[in-house]
Amino acid sequence: MTLSPHCYDDASRAAVYRAIYERRDMRHFLPRPVDPETFRRILQAAHAAPSVGLSQPWRFVRITLPALRRQIYELVQLERLRTANALGERHAEFLRLKVEGILDCGELLVCAAQDGGTEEVFGRLSMPQMSLASVACAIQNLWLAARAEGLGMGWVSMFDPQALANLLKLPEDVQPVAVLCIGHVAEFYPAPMLTLENWRSARPLKELVYENTFIPASTDEAAEHISDKSPLAAK
Repeated sequence: MTLSPHCYDDASRAAVYRAIYERRDMRHFLPRPVDPETFRRILQAAHAAPSVGLSQPWRFVRITLPALRRQIYELVQLERLRTANALGERHAEFLRLKVEGILDCGELLVCAAQDGGTEEVFGRLSMPQMSLASVACAIQNLWLAARAEGLGMGWVSMFDPQALANLLKLPEDVQPVAVLCIGHVAEFYPAPMLTLENWRSARPLKELVYENTFIPASTDEAAEHISDKSPLAAK
């Protein structure tokens, strides 16, 4: 098969795939500051994300006050307990999991989405949730850039959105989406932490790809076209 004339060279392609496959949702951090220039670069990478109608609905709040960091941590702990109670028989198992690194990471960000209202209708008139999808793209860009820089990042979603919005004095049209822990790590997990902790295993790609309708193809048909092997597996 002839490669596209626009493709990167082998080493550059491998680097992109490496960042994708080695990215981890980190919860363990070293108490070391992040270099300001590196931090600027990864934020710029987030800002380069695609967005519906070029609306760029992401908003980042950098948390630099220790007392405010502690308040965010406490909000997360409240939601962690609520989540544990909702898990029934897995309550104790869940509470043993480490779900955040808020007090340890070098940088703490709150990523929020600003509602475009009636002004931003390009691509979201019938699908207003595309603003949230755009913010998720920015978060992913940030994650991959951080990994390429040797920094870990963890996405914390356990919080009451309104409580966090009140704490940060966000306008009514700005909704917090994620608390992002960024910083140096001793090592990156060799696999997703939830897999290492036997909480959940990832599903194979062939179970999640359909052709023409939402009726799954047979296992043989799927295997013929779809592989779960990482592009890095042979390297």
